[in-house]
Amino acid sequence: MTADTIGVGLVSVGWMGRLHSRAYRALPDHFPELGVQPRLVVAADPVEAARDQALERLGYERAVADWREVLADPEVDVVSICSPNFLHREVAVAAAEADKPFWIEKPMGRYASDSRQIHEAVQRAGVITSVGFNYRHAPAIQRARELVRSGRLGRITNVRGALLADYSSDPAAPLTWRFERDRAGSGVLGDLLSHGLDLAQYVVGRIASVTALAETFIETRPRPGRGIVDRTAAATGEHGPVENEDYAALLFRFEDGAVGTMDSSRVMRGPHAEYALEVYGTKGSVRWDFQRLNELDVFLDGQEVAGYTTHLVAPGDGEFARFQPGAGTAMGYDDLKTIEAAQFLASVRRGEQLAPSVADGLAAASIVEAAEASLADGRWHDVARVDGPLTYRAATPVL
Repeated sequence: MTADTIGVGLVSVGWMGRLHSRAYRALPDHFPELGVQPRLVVAADPVEAARDQALERLGYERAVADWREVLADPEVDVVSICSPNFLHREVAVAAAEADKPFWIEKPMGRYASDSRQIHEAVQRAGVITSVGFNYRHAPAIQRARELVRSGRLGRITNVRGALLADYSSDPAAPLTWRFERDRAGSGVLGDLLSHGLDLAQYVVGRIASVTALAETFIETRPRPGRGIVDRTAAATGEHGPVENEDYAALLFRFEDGAVGTMDSSRVMRGPHAEYALEVYGTKGSVRWDFQRLNELDVFLDGQEVAGYTTHLVAPGDGEFARFQPGAGTAMGYDDLKTIEAAQFLASVRRGEQLAPSVADGLAAASIVEAAEASLADGRWHDVARVDGPLTYRAATPVL
C-alpha cells in the first residue's frame, strides 16, 4: 500500500464479488478526497469461467483457484470476502491472522458461533473490517436516523420492519446450498432479517430481547445438476429436503423500552425486494422502503398538512450529493456499495473503525441466535451483548 494505491484481493467472483469490484473502481470518481486508488490485484474462484471474467471483465491483474493465494500475496492490502456462507468463517479468520483488513458479506457466518470466531480473531489481530450492511448507507435512512437521534420523533414507541422477496418462490428452482442447513445456516433469518435487524439498531438502538416463529412452505426442491449453481441453474428430477426457513416473524424489545415487529419471506408472490423500515414516536414517524430507495415518508407534529410528506432525498442527505446533483434524480443499489467501499478504505487509511464492523455483524447474528432459541422453545430470549466497535451506536462518519 502506497500513499495513493491500495492493493485489493477478491475471494469469489460471483454477483457480489463483481459488485465489490465495481465499487472499488468507482471510488476515485465519487470520493476523490480520500486520495485512494484501488488496484485490483488478484481474484480467487475455483471456477475457470469466473477467473476468466475477473481478468477480462473486472480488470484484475491475476486470477487463482485457491483463496489462500490471495491472503498470501504481499501486494494485497485488503480483501473482499464474497464467498458462500459456509466459507466465511474459515476465510475471515485466516484473513485476520494474515493481518489483512477485510470487507465481508453478510450473514457473516452460518451461525452466531461462526460470527463469534470471526469477531474473536479480529479482536486478537486488531484489523479493520467491514460488513455488507449496505442499506444503512441509503440517504433516506441517514435522514431517518437523524430525525430519530435528534429527538424530532419524540420518544420512540414502536418499529415495524419487513424484508419480503420472491427469489425462491418457484418450487421448481433447484436445491442450492442456500437451502442446506450445514452450508447456509438459517434461511431468511440470516440472509434477509440480519439486514433489517441491523437497520433497526442503526436507526433506533440496541435490540435486547426477542421471540420468533418460522415456517418452511416449500419443503422439497429438485437437486441441481452439475456445474455452476445459482438460482436459475438447471435441476435434476430428484428432490431433496429444504432444511431452513422460508419465512420468519419476530417480536422484539429495544433496550430503551420501545417494541418492534419484523417479518421476512423469500417465497412471497408479488414483492420482489420489499425491504421496509417504519419508526413511530410520540411526535411523528418515518417510513422507508428499498423499492422506493430515494424517498422517505415523514410525519412530524406541527406540519401544516396532516399525514405523511414524501421527502425526496437530496444533497445534504447522507452521501447523496456525491452521486446526483438534486432531488428527483435517483441513486441506485450499486451506489450504496460504493459508499460502503469508501467507508472501508477510509477506515483502513485512518486506522479507525468507520465502516460497519464485525462487531455489528455479530450483534445482528446474536439477535438471530436468540430468535432461533425462541423457535425451539416458544419463549422470549435475551440477546447476548457484544463487545467491540459497534458502529451502529456511533455518529455517522464524515468521509
